[in-house]
Amino acid sequence: MLPHDSEPLVLLAGMNCTSDLWSGCGFGHALTPELAEDSIDAQVDRLLDELPPRFILCGLSLGGIVGMAMITRAPERIVGLCLVSTSAKAPTAAQGESWRRWIERIDGGASSRELQAEIIDVLLSPQLVQHRPDVVERVLAMGEITGAAALRSQLLMQTTRTDLRPGIRSVRVPTLIVSGTADVMCTPQFHTEIAEQIGCADLLSLDGGHLLPIEKPEAFGSVFRAWRTRW
Repeated sequence: MLPHDSEPLVLLAGMNCTSDLWSGCGFGHALTPELAEDSIDAQVDRLLDELPPRFILCGLSLGGIVGMAMITRAPERIVGLCLVSTSAKAPTAAQGESWRRWIERIDGGASSRELQAEIIDVLLSPQLVQHRPDVVERVLAMGEITGAAALRSQLLMQTTRTDLRPGIRSVRVPTLIVSGTADVMCTPQFHTEIAEQIGCADLLSLDGGHLLPIEKPEAFGSVFRAWRTRW
């Protein structure tokens, strides 16, 4: 057994997603805390209070952003870092406006499933949307289970994001960065920029969209396990 094999795995899903995101990846037992605070700082505080002293962290999209913020705050807690379909850059004005519009729509009665459906073509690759209605339904169901209140908090959390690139230059733990070749939300270039800041990172792309673990579960799980055996 490698020394890090005894450390628990923590999986942080993206916005309007649940632990079902990871269910086909073959990870076995893992901790899957929800993201439901109104700011990045508050979410990091809560996770550091609730999680074990040391752990391996894998985060997708907003989960990856929270993970990067966490390792810059408490690097001694995280022994390995996997970042998937994410960005270290500060949000744009257009992103901030889109999040505020969604908050207004939630306050007006829009459901989290309804909002998820509107961006399904951004979350999944076009071929999968066309040919895998079962996967589309899983993504919509994740939104429904998340619920409007949690999604509203996640949207507020998004508005508190900052440029994480300066902070992650200090990351010294084994890091895996995975992008989807068809991801139009967090393009492969975003991940190259993260890898440029983290000198110890492994960088690769898989053929898929934004929600890689649900779209390519076997491939993603295999890549993750192979990475863990190398350190």
